[in-house]
Amino acid sequence: MSDRSLRGMRLGSQSMETEAGVEPAPRQRVEYRCQDGERVFVTFAAEAEIPPTWISKTGKEALLVDGEKPVPGNEKPIRTHWDMLLERRSVEELEQILTDRLSLLRERRGEKTSA
Repeated sequence: MSDRSLRGMRLGSQSMETEAGVEPAPRQRVEYRCQDGERVFVTFAAEAEIPPTWISKTGKEALLVDGEKPVPGNEKPIRTHWDMLLERRSVEELEQILTDRLSLLRERRGEKTSA
């Protein structure tokens, strides 16, 4: 069995196919610029839709050079659980409910209430 193995070959890790005649897809290099002047270059496919903003490696938002300014969307702000609770009850009501529930819990545990 070992007589038939291919010595010196890394099977599966290297292709035996050559890159002769292979032509890469057309690309375009796009420049973005941050507010502090940092330049960011990104390569896209020629037919790709170019986004108006890009996040740089440093985490800053960069705008497309010679591109249209992004229009802020009229998205609703995210409602948290606290926001939805405040739609149903006032802060005074919530404080009273908290006090009532804490006294009930203390009674169950056999503790003396301080109020």
